[in-house]
Amino acid sequence: MSEKNREGKRTARERLADEREKQKSADKRRRTLIVGASVVCVLGLAAVIGVVAANAGKDDSESAGPLVAPSGANGEENLAIPVGKSSAKSTLTVWEDFRCPACKAFETAYRSAIHELTDAGQLRAEYRLATIIDGNMGGTGSRNAANAAACAQDAGKFTAYHDVLYDNQPPETDDAFGKNSKLIELAAKVDGLDTPAFRTCVEKGTYNTWVGKSADAFQKGGFSGTPTVLLDGKNISQDQTMTPAKLKQLVQQANQG
Repeated sequence: MSEKNREGKRTARERLADEREKQKSADKRRRTLIVGASVVCVLGLAAVIGVVAANAGKDDSESAGPLVAPSGANGEENLAIPVGKSSAKSTLTVWEDFRCPACKAFETAYRSAIHELTDAGQLRAEYRLATIIDGNMGGTGSRNAANAAACAQDAGKFTAYHDVLYDNQPPETDDAFGKNSKLIELAAKVDGLDTPAFRTCVEKGTYNTWVGKSADAFQKGGFSGTPTVLLDGKNISQDQTMTPAKLKQLVQQANQG
């Protein structure tokens, strides 16, 4: 074999080795990204405590506009959106972020039980909105989706739209909810929600300042992540034995008492 041929083969081997090393590096970066972007999930309450965000809600501090609360909001500083009858003996407080995969896991597991209990007048749910994924991943999808949900509350469609947002949640690293056009597109899945008033509310970010205030309250509450779920003031998020059936049992026992 000529020296030239040997050199050509050596060069080809080197190029192949280089390509393999590049691929290994790319695969390693990809795995790191996936792990870093994932929310820590635990068994028990479906899932789920999301990643702690020391910088939760930073983007909301940039929101401009007056502090106005959506229709029917109540609780301290009117930061809770209530679902169910006020006469219910049990209250479930749910801190959620619409970009949070762990929140979607919670909703997937517990939604039917919560709807059943609120419809029966046995449970009052209070939804409080956080924006920790915006703080962790960048973007404005958590805030914009929360604003849109507040706009849906004005139309009496919060629950239906809330569920649609989780059913259509993008990957955690995808800030699809940062686009108002996407949020309006999803509103078409809720009968009677896609109106000029709703579109204006979404596009103007009418409740951005309110969302920012809610995000601040989440931070000040010292919670470890989303979802954080409280039943009659008791944090049940880390209860490894919690299931939808147990939640129903606890609520029904409270109503019997």
